[in-house]
Amino acid sequence: MLTLFVDANVIFSASLSKRGQARALFDLARGGYCVLLTSAYATEEARRNISVKYAEHLPAFQDLLPRLTTVPEAPPTLLAWTRTHVVAKDAPILAAAAASDASHLVTGDRRHFGHLYGQTLDRVTVVTLTEALELVL
Repeated sequence: MLTLFVDANVIFSASLSKRGQARALFDLARGGYCVLLTSAYATEEARRNISVKYAEHLPAFQDLLPRLTTVPEAPPTLLAWTRTHVVAKDAPILAAAAASDASHLVTGDRRHFGHLYGQTLDRVTVVTLTEALELVL
């Protein structure tokens, strides 16, 4: 079974739509087809963005949280290493994914992670949501 680390934008998207790819990934996790990991940093980023932009979707966000396993934040040395690959605000995401047991980091952030799609960094491969769904199915 795949263990996937999901970025804040995946949590955000799943909270906004019951029919999108992000929600499908959460549904697959609920069905036991994969395990979804994230960090407190990613969860808080998603919560903050939903609160500011779409507060009416906070209940859906709260409903998704039990499907996620929160992993510890990465150690400072790993965080420093990830800053050489992504912008500082996204370094905690990549670092937590690399420090976790995830095989893949799932992100829709093409601007900051697009150059890493398909690459494996410290045992975690960066993939799009579509690619993650293909892997699980």
